[in-house]
Amino acid sequence: MPTYIVFTRESTQDQAELDIYMKTVSPTFKGHPVKILAAYGPQQVLEGDAPEGVVLVEFPSTEAARAWYDSPEYQEVVKHRFKGATYRAVLVEGL
Repeated sequence: MPTYIVFTRESTQDQAELDIYMKTVSPTFKGHPVKILAAYGPQQVLEGDAPEGVVLVEFPSTEAARAWYDSPEYQEVVKHRFKGATYRAVLVEGL
């Protein structure tokens, strides 16, 4: 069953840390079955406050999504995202 991770950037605290994250996150996908479906594209807010940006990634299963997210490679890189901005990250299973 497809599984998605939705990342919403709520506010930026340190652009330099985010820049490090953006430069180093792509290699963490190597060897993982991931499709990037949306990444910081134009938004049309229908309800609530607009986030600064949205990223939507698809994996073939929850296990595959967790394997990437929990991997040592991503956990090393994600530290920069945590320092750079406030995000929400939600894993949701598809139909």
